[in-house]
Amino acid sequence: MFAALKRELSRRLLRDQDYRFLFEPPPASEAVSLDCETTGLSVRDDDVVTVAAVKIRGARILASERFEATVRPTARLKPDAIKVHGLREQDVANGRTMAEVLPSLLRFIGSRPLVGFYLEFDVAMLNKHVRRMLGVGMPNRQIEVSGAYYDRKYGDAPPGTEVDLRFTSILKDLGLPVLDQHDAYSDALMTAMMYLTLEDLKARDIRIPRRRARPAMWYGGG
Repeated sequence: MFAALKRELSRRLLRDQDYRFLFEPPPASEAVSLDCETTGLSVRDDDVVTVAAVKIRGARILASERFEATVRPTARLKPDAIKVHGLREQDVANGRTMAEVLPSLLRFIGSRPLVGFYLEFDVAMLNKHVRRMLGVGMPNRQIEVSGAYYDRKYGDAPPGTEVDLRFTSILKDLGLPVLDQHDAYSDALMTAMMYLTLEDLKARDIRIPRRRARPAMWYGGG
């Protein structure tokens, strides 16, 4: 109920009524896989350098319906971020501003649920700009694939079970290919594959097996 009230308040506070479509019911069985690369890991101080999204319809990834943009950030790229995604200042210097990118991105996403890997961070980075433009953040439902994976594999695990939620570990466990990591579109595509695989496992009520812990060996004294 609280989520519905919050959504209604956001709809009323929407600054630009041309974006009312964000609050409409989403197309049936559709979602959008989203990924951003950034100048660093601080929501407050860092900014987006690339953003990509791909549509999902039913059990299909619509690779032909994709969105990609290089963004000229308002913050300097940090060395640790450059090591991750390989983008340098000169690589993003000619990118569009986020104010130029957002209208097309929001129309691409529409009211569809968002799918992502640690999606909360990506949405927070985008919402800094969305709020500046619309007065409210994106109202889209968020689907976190690491959470869906945890439910399928570790939801019934005993206390003390070692949990591995790394991106490549999930891909390997689900039998999915590893594409070029830390490229926004490739990451969005791989995340979409994770989502569909996990949705299929959920629909068939199949859990992901865990490796059994080795029993402790006991040696008697003599």
